[in-house]
Amino acid sequence: MLPRDRRVRTPAEFRHLGRTGTRAGRRTVVVSVATDPDHTRSTSPSVPRPRAGFVVSKAVGNAVTRNRVKRRLRAVVAEQMRTAPLRELPVLVQVRALPPAAEADHALLRRETVGALAKALRPHLPAVPRDEA
Repeated sequence: MLPRDRRVRTPAEFRHLGRTGTRAGRRTVVVSVATDPDHTRSTSPSVPRPRAGFVVSKAVGNAVTRNRVKRRLRAVVAEQMRTAPLRELPVLVQVRALPPAAEADHALLRRETVGALAKALRPHLPAVPRDEA
């Protein structure tokens, strides 16, 4: 379970992600990443922390199936939030499950979520200076 301060909770935050986020899709998930507007307005010298939200519609399946998919996605994203480069970025992450996620096993969901997350994060990563040769 993600702690409360690490979750996207309000409709305004989800709207912000939908309007300004960078999207990357796979067969089972679509991941959106946007800069956290609360962090940019903050004047406190706090450590930037990513926050995540999940969207699993009724198209995915019944309540039991949706909750299983959501638990698996939460576990994958929580693991990614503990690793670089995501742990140092002040971003919002939205993971939207698509109907094929209901039949996907944990390994496939993990692989597709990590791949889509990496692709959606690219524009938010700091520029790396190239070696002059």
